[in-house]
Amino acid sequence: MAKEIESTNAINLISAGTQVKGDVESNSGIRIDGQLHGKMDIKGKVVIGASGQILGDIICQTLEVSGQITGNIHAADLVSLKATARFNGEIITRKLAIDPGAVFTGTCRMDTDSDAKRKEVVLPK
Repeated sequence: MAKEIESTNAINLISAGTQVKGDVESNSGIRIDGQLHGKMDIKGKVVIGASGQILGDIICQTLEVSGQITGNIHAADLVSLKATARFNGEIITRKLAIDPGAVFTGTCRMDTDSDAKRKEVVLPK
């Protein structure tokens, strides 16, 4: 019998200079200051630092971006693009905040029931 892992307040870190190729799943938050090529399914908050680069889709609760993302985002609560953010793709979220200076190329769908649809959404490749 497999033991279910509960969500914690721990923060995972992929530091600057680190490159990860593959999918990442976590029941807690994560901060990316390095590079990730793959899909992320994170139950907590995702922070992409100014040196962070993501090539792939992200499913999370909340996302704060200061770096670069090429892919699609499905955030149950909030996506925040900071002034240094560079984003190319589709966003599905309840709330979107874009600071002056951020570059957003793509589409956004504001979804008031995105948490209930978290597992149903399959992001296009």
